[in-house]
Amino acid sequence: MSELATVEVGTQGPWVVFLHGLFGQGKNFFTVARALAPELRSLLVDLPDHGRSPWTERLDYAAMADAVAATVRAHAAGPVHVVGHSMGGKVAMLLALRHAELVDRLVVVDIAPGPSAGTSEFEHLLGALAGLDLAHLGSRAEAEAALAAQIPSQTVRSFLLQNLQRAPEGWRWRANLELLRRDLPTIAGFPEVSGSFPGPVLWVAGERSQYVRPEHVPRMHELFPRVRRLTVKDAGHWVHSEQPEVFTQALRAFLAPRD
Repeated sequence: MSELATVEVGTQGPWVVFLHGLFGQGKNFFTVARALAPELRSLLVDLPDHGRSPWTERLDYAAMADAVAATVRAHAAGPVHVVGHSMGGKVAMLLALRHAELVDRLVVVDIAPGPSAGTSEFEHLLGALAGLDLAHLGSRAEAEAALAAQIPSQTVRSFLLQNLQRAPEGWRWRANLELLRRDLPTIAGFPEVSGSFPGPVLWVAGERSQYVRPEHVPRMHELFPRVRRLTVKDAGHWVHSEQPEVFTQALRAFLAPRD
């Protein structure tokens, strides 16, 4: 796989690599990354089949982690901090387990090392986007209007429509919707893994989210013995966008250099 698309924020300090969730792009973490500067500099990664990164034939978490590892090696010297949300959190965990020498500290945001429930919502969203008639679409505003009945939340529509791009030949999706829809069961799952990551891990959950549950705790401790948990009040699954100041403060405290 070709190197993944990235955006760098900041010019000094230890590297923080951000991995987004389903439908996302690296730039979703731009505000948080900018708030971490100048003490930390960030690498915002577009995962495979998202943003400006290459499309693949099938979704595979191990292959995604390996692609991130190759991209990190091309940009950053020495171990880096890694922050992954949702699908990106699963990639981040695999990265730490498969390439432990690359990861200093790991932050897993509102996801667990196991099957994820509640994928019917994502299936609905993928179906709504796939049903949009791009050939006869005149504007982004038309797209938003066409999706309004199926996706009532304007915030969700705006987030999803970041993936809509006008190209010379017409409108196209940045995200590989056909593959993501087909491989949604794989996205919801988590591969069998062995071993453990010896470094410090911060496991962040939204108070109103159901993606981190009590039954996940034993497996998380098996894979990441030095894990500590943080539940963010008044936040759902999108912790970093719903409570950005709290999230940024937690990152600063956890990633602060130790003497």
